[in-house]
Amino acid sequence: MAVGLAVLGYLTWQLVVTDIVSERRQAEHVEQLLDAWEPTPGVQLDPAEPADLGGASALVRVPRFGDDYVMPVLEGVSDDQLSAGFGHVEDSAGPGGVGNYVLAAHRITHGQPLRDMPSLQPGDTVLVETRDTRYTYELDTDPNLLVVDASAGWVLAADPVNPDPDGVHPDSAPELITLLTCAELFHTDDRMVVFGHLVAHEPR
Repeated sequence: MAVGLAVLGYLTWQLVVTDIVSERRQAEHVEQLLDAWEPTPGVQLDPAEPADLGGASALVRVPRFGDDYVMPVLEGVSDDQLSAGFGHVEDSAGPGGVGNYVLAAHRITHGQPLRDMPSLQPGDTVLVETRDTRYTYELDTDPNLLVVDASAGWVLAADPVNPDPDGVHPDSAPELITLLTCAELFHTDDRMVVFGHLVAHEPR
Protein backbone atom coordinates (compact mmCIF):
# COMPACT_ATOMS: atom_id res chain seq x y z
CA MET A 1 0.00 0.00 0.00
CA ALA A 2 2.85 2.37 0.84
CA VAL A 3 4.44 1.75 -2.56
CA GLY A 4 1.10 2.33 -4.28
CA LEU A 5 0.61 5.63 -2.46
CA ALA A 6 4.15 6.69 -3.35
CA VAL A 7 3.54 5.93 -7.03
CA LEU A 8 0.20 7.76 -6.94
CA GLY A 9 1.83 10.75 -5.29
CA TYR A 10 4.60 10.83 -7.90
CA LEU A 11 2.10 10.64 -10.77
CA THR A 12 -0.01 13.38 -9.21
CA TRP A 13 3.07 15.57 -8.92
CA GLN A 14 4.15 14.92 -12.50
CA LEU A 15 0.73 15.16 -14.16
CA VAL A 16 -0.95 17.85 -12.06
CA VAL A 17 1.38 19.84 -9.84
CA THR A 18 4.11 20.43 -12.44
CA ASP A 19 1.46 21.77 -14.82
CA ILE A 20 0.19 24.24 -12.22
CA VAL A 21 3.70 25.42 -11.32
CA SER A 22 4.86 25.64 -14.94
CA GLU A 23 1.74 27.42 -16.17
CA ARG A 24 2.36 30.08 -13.52
CA ARG A 25 6.01 30.45 -14.57
CA GLN A 26 5.06 30.60 -18.25
CA ALA A 27 2.49 33.33 -17.62
CA GLU A 28 5.04 35.30 -15.55
CA HIS A 29 7.64 35.12 -18.34
CA VAL A 30 5.09 36.24 -20.93
CA GLU A 31 4.03 39.19 -18.77
CA GLN A 32 7.63 40.15 -18.01
CA LEU A 33 8.59 40.09 -21.68
CA LEU A 34 5.62 42.18 -22.74
CA ASP A 35 6.37 44.70 -20.00
CA ALA A 36 10.06 44.81 -20.94
CA TRP A 37 9.19 45.42 -24.58
CA GLU A 38 7.09 48.48 -23.82
CA PRO A 39 9.04 51.51 -25.07
CA THR A 40 10.53 53.75 -22.42
CA PRO A 41 10.86 57.43 -23.38
CA GLY A 42 14.47 58.44 -23.79
CA VAL A 43 15.82 54.87 -23.64
CA GLN A 44 17.32 53.38 -26.80
CA LEU A 45 17.54 49.59 -26.68
CA ASP A 46 19.84 47.53 -28.87
CA PRO A 47 17.59 45.23 -30.97
CA ALA A 48 20.50 42.86 -31.49
CA GLU A 49 21.22 42.38 -27.79
CA PRO A 50 20.82 38.64 -27.06
CA ALA A 51 19.05 37.23 -24.02
CA ASP A 52 21.21 35.61 -21.37
CA LEU A 53 21.27 31.84 -21.15
CA GLY A 54 18.11 30.87 -19.32
CA GLY A 55 16.46 34.20 -20.03
CA ALA A 56 13.28 34.68 -22.05
CA SER A 57 13.92 35.96 -25.56
CA ALA A 58 10.69 35.61 -27.58
CA LEU A 59 7.05 34.59 -27.56
CA VAL A 60 5.51 31.79 -29.61
CA ARG A 61 1.91 31.74 -30.80
CA VAL A 62 0.39 28.79 -32.68
CA PRO A 63 -3.04 29.62 -34.14
CA ARG A 64 -3.87 25.90 -34.45
CA PHE A 65 -3.68 25.70 -30.64
CA GLY A 66 -6.15 28.55 -30.08
CA ASP A 67 -6.25 32.34 -30.06
CA ASP A 68 -5.09 32.57 -26.44
CA TYR A 69 -2.08 30.26 -26.86
CA VAL A 70 1.18 32.05 -26.12
CA MET A 71 4.39 30.58 -24.72
CA PRO A 72 7.72 32.16 -23.77
CA VAL A 73 10.97 31.04 -25.39
CA LEU A 74 13.90 30.66 -23.01
CA GLU A 75 17.52 30.39 -24.03
CA GLY A 76 18.73 26.82 -23.50
CA VAL A 77 17.07 23.44 -23.08
CA SER A 78 17.88 22.45 -19.51
CA ASP A 79 15.13 21.12 -17.26
CA ASP A 80 14.73 24.59 -15.81
CA GLN A 81 14.11 26.23 -19.18
CA LEU A 82 11.81 23.48 -20.44
CA SER A 83 9.73 23.70 -17.29
CA ALA A 84 8.98 27.35 -18.08
CA GLY A 85 8.12 27.22 -21.79
CA PHE A 86 9.94 26.52 -25.03
CA GLY A 87 13.69 26.10 -24.98
CA HIS A 88 15.82 27.58 -27.76
CA VAL A 89 18.57 25.13 -28.68
CA GLU A 90 21.94 26.80 -28.21
CA ASP A 91 23.90 27.57 -31.38
CA SER A 92 20.81 27.28 -33.57
CA ALA A 93 19.64 30.35 -35.50
CA GLY A 94 17.74 33.15 -33.84
CA PRO A 95 14.18 34.20 -34.74
CA GLY A 96 14.03 35.04 -38.43
CA GLY A 97 17.71 34.30 -38.87
CA VAL A 98 19.39 32.36 -41.64
CA GLY A 99 19.71 28.75 -40.55
CA ASN A 100 17.51 26.62 -38.33
CA TYR A 101 15.65 28.15 -35.37
CA VAL A 102 15.24 25.06 -33.17
CA LEU A 103 12.72 25.02 -30.32
CA ALA A 104 11.97 22.18 -27.92
CA ALA A 105 9.15 21.81 -25.40
CA HIS A 106 7.39 19.25 -23.24
CA ARG A 107 4.41 17.35 -24.59
CA ILE A 108 3.17 16.26 -21.17
CA THR A 109 3.79 17.75 -17.69
CA HIS A 110 5.31 21.20 -17.10
CA GLY A 111 2.45 23.03 -18.77
CA GLN A 112 2.37 20.74 -21.83
CA PRO A 113 3.30 23.41 -24.41
CA LEU A 114 3.33 20.88 -27.28
CA ARG A 115 0.71 18.39 -26.12
CA ASP A 116 -1.23 19.01 -29.33
CA MET A 117 1.77 18.82 -31.66
CA PRO A 118 0.30 15.80 -33.52
CA SER A 119 -2.60 18.02 -34.63
CA LEU A 120 -0.29 20.33 -36.60
CA GLN A 121 -0.53 20.12 -40.38
CA PRO A 122 1.49 21.41 -43.32
CA GLY A 123 0.35 24.97 -43.98
CA ASP A 124 -0.22 25.81 -40.32
CA THR A 125 1.67 28.82 -39.02
CA VAL A 126 3.91 29.46 -36.03
CA LEU A 127 4.30 33.10 -35.00
CA VAL A 128 7.46 34.15 -33.19
CA GLU A 129 7.53 37.58 -31.60
CA THR A 130 10.57 39.49 -30.47
CA ARG A 131 10.56 43.01 -29.05
CA ASP A 132 10.54 44.60 -32.50
CA THR A 133 9.41 41.98 -35.01
CA ARG A 134 6.78 39.32 -35.60
CA TYR A 135 8.03 36.41 -37.72
CA THR A 136 5.60 34.06 -39.46
CA TYR A 137 6.75 30.54 -40.21
CA GLU A 138 4.72 28.10 -42.29
CA LEU A 139 4.95 24.41 -41.45
CA ASP A 140 6.01 22.12 -44.29
CA THR A 141 5.79 18.66 -42.75
CA ASP A 142 3.42 16.44 -40.77
CA PRO A 143 4.86 15.84 -37.27
CA ASN A 144 3.31 12.38 -37.21
CA LEU A 145 5.56 11.35 -40.10
CA LEU A 146 8.91 12.19 -38.51
CA VAL A 147 9.94 10.53 -35.27
CA VAL A 148 13.67 10.31 -34.51
CA ASP A 149 15.89 9.12 -31.70
CA ALA A 150 16.88 11.84 -29.24
CA SER A 151 20.47 11.49 -30.50
CA ALA A 152 19.54 12.36 -34.11
CA GLY A 153 21.56 15.55 -34.38
CA TRP A 154 20.76 16.15 -38.04
CA VAL A 155 17.41 17.75 -37.15
CA LEU A 156 19.33 20.47 -35.25
CA ALA A 157 21.64 21.33 -38.13
CA ALA A 158 21.52 24.73 -39.83
CA ASP A 159 20.65 22.93 -43.07
CA PRO A 160 19.02 19.65 -41.95
CA VAL A 161 19.49 16.68 -44.26
CA ASN A 162 17.58 13.49 -43.49
CA PRO A 163 19.95 10.52 -43.86
CA ASP A 164 16.95 8.53 -45.11
CA PRO A 165 16.48 9.67 -48.73
CA ASP A 166 12.88 8.46 -48.61
CA GLY A 167 12.14 10.17 -45.29
CA VAL A 168 10.73 13.56 -44.38
CA HIS A 169 12.82 16.54 -45.48
CA PRO A 170 12.61 20.24 -44.58
CA ASP A 171 12.01 22.98 -47.10
CA SER A 172 15.05 24.34 -48.93
CA ALA A 173 14.40 27.90 -47.70
CA PRO A 174 17.34 29.60 -45.94
CA GLU A 175 15.35 30.46 -42.78
CA LEU A 176 13.89 27.38 -41.09
CA ILE A 177 12.12 26.53 -37.85
CA THR A 178 12.13 23.13 -36.14
CA LEU A 179 9.88 22.10 -33.26
CA LEU A 180 10.80 19.09 -31.11
CA THR A 181 8.85 17.23 -28.44
CA CYS A 182 8.45 13.74 -27.02
CA ALA A 183 7.04 11.27 -29.52
CA GLU A 184 4.75 9.73 -26.91
CA LEU A 185 2.87 11.07 -23.91
CA PHE A 186 4.95 9.13 -21.43
CA HIS A 187 8.68 8.49 -21.17
CA THR A 188 10.37 7.91 -24.50
CA ASP A 189 13.77 8.53 -26.03
CA ASP A 190 12.16 9.37 -29.37
CA ARG A 191 11.34 12.86 -30.56
CA MET A 192 8.54 14.07 -32.80
CA VAL A 193 9.77 16.70 -35.25
CA VAL A 194 8.12 19.26 -37.51
CA PHE A 195 9.86 21.60 -39.95
CA GLY A 196 8.75 24.96 -41.31
CA HIS A 197 10.15 27.98 -43.13
CA LEU A 198 9.92 31.75 -42.78
CA VAL A 199 7.26 33.32 -45.00
CA ALA A 200 6.88 36.82 -43.57
CA HIS A 201 8.10 39.30 -41.01
CA GLU A 202 6.66 42.63 -39.93
CA PRO A 203 7.14 45.20 -37.19
CA ARG A 204 5.58 44.04 -33.96
